Amino acid sequence: MENQTGITGGRRQRIILFPLPYQGHINPMLQLANLLYSKGFSITILHTNFNKPKTSNYPHFTFRFILDNYPHDERYSNIPVQGMGSFSRIFLFNQEGADQLPHQLELELSQKDEPHVSCLITDALWHFAQSVADSLSLPRLVLRTSILFCFIVYASIPLLADLGYLDHSNNKHPEEQVVEFPMLKVKDIMKTGFKREGNAIEEVIDNMVKQAKASSGIIWNSFKELEEPELETILRDIPAPSFLIPFPKHFTSSSSSLLELDRTFFPWLDQQPPNSVVYVSFGSVAQVDEEHFLEIAHGLVDSKQSFLWVVRPGFVNGSTWVKPLPDGFVGEKGQIVKWAPQQEVLAHEAIGAFWTHSGWNSTFESVCEGVPMICSPFWGDQPLDARYMSDVAKVGVYLENGWEREDISNAIRRVIVDEDIRERARVLKQKLDASLSKGGSSYVSVESLVAYISSL
Repeated sequence: MENQTGITGGRRQRIILFPLPYQGHINPMLQLANLLYSKGFSITILHTNFNKPKTSNYPHFTFRFILDNYPHDERYSNIPVQGMGSFSRIFLFNQEGADQLPHQLELELSQKDEPHVSCLITDALWHFAQSVADSLSLPRLVLRTSILFCFIVYASIPLLADLGYLDHSNNKHPEEQVVEFPMLKVKDIMKTGFKREGNAIEEVIDNMVKQAKASSGIIWNSFKELEEPELETILRDIPAPSFLIPFPKHFTSSSSSLLELDRTFFPWLDQQPPNSVVYVSFGSVAQVDEEHFLEIAHGLVDSKQSFLWVVRPGFVNGSTWVKPLPDGFVGEKGQIVKWAPQQEVLAHEAIGAFWTHSGWNSTFESVCEGVPMICSPFWGDQPLDARYMSDVAKVGVYLENGWEREDISNAIRRVIVDEDIRERARVLKQKLDASLSKGGSSYVSVESLVAYISSL
């Protein structure tokens, strides 16, 4: 029998969702869509033609594709794909979306043969969508795909700029503590990519914060017991309700992968002892120079631990896949693949540590499976996630001084054998699992979100 939760007055309700077109944003949005569908709602997904998801994996959703000028528009052609260049694309996407979204939403709202649209849920970085939703009297909720702590820091960027933390020519020492956020160091703020002078990054983040606060609600990929102090701050400072939902515990992200998944390594992984393998993946957009790539390889081999290493095509600047590695370099203790079903890997009993770029999806998937981390952030929210995991949750080791093979091998050995880190990771997973039980914080949050949307 169909779940009746998303049906009001005998009529099924529809939700329109609009993800940002990057892997780390598509995954949680489609996990949210699956969760809401399981609660009885009809789902329509708006998506850019850039980074289209494989719609055949979601026959139960309706997809509409918009912003179809990319990548032919010459304004986009010189923007690098990876790193902070993504913010320049997001800046332009917001300009384009402000022109195209109103028309698309009007079409959706006017369809008499479709269920009533209860609300629009967009990625928080689609900040322009708030004014569009307001003009149509359509409630807009936002999905924030990073840790609550990161949002609080982002909201403080103007203050941090006034205090000189974004001025890279100031006399603040990189190891100096940030007084306003004692768990952070100056170098963590510098590594985010924010600078004193205004640019696309600052404008996007500033608008994201303002319009998220003006929304009808914020959905977070997290859980209360991980960030209780930060949740208290959010609830105090933002009038809109917040819903903390651990998406990886409800649905995997494999079906929304933009890259082909390799599963051929599982027979090898099945033969490894429990907690013995280091899983290494630096996400879908990060890149390193060949010199650093070789340091990573030497650090893995020197650690004497077995490893499963995801090397995405394009990960090494100027090289195709693993070209810089000499033949036979990896040996029997290592496996290198182009992409992997990460949640399945992290859940495997052989995995003893996750060396990650500290993007929030990867970080949280590791938390969900109780796997301790080695953190090597690149930019954006990643340095903040890494610091929180290493110095607040204490379930990881932060490799904060670059790519030195000795530091790498030492960090791997420490995480594999340090029982205190492993125990904290296990306890955190237990708290998360408990939150999903009836009456637990995450269970209540899901039920509250469903009831809230049903009331709109």
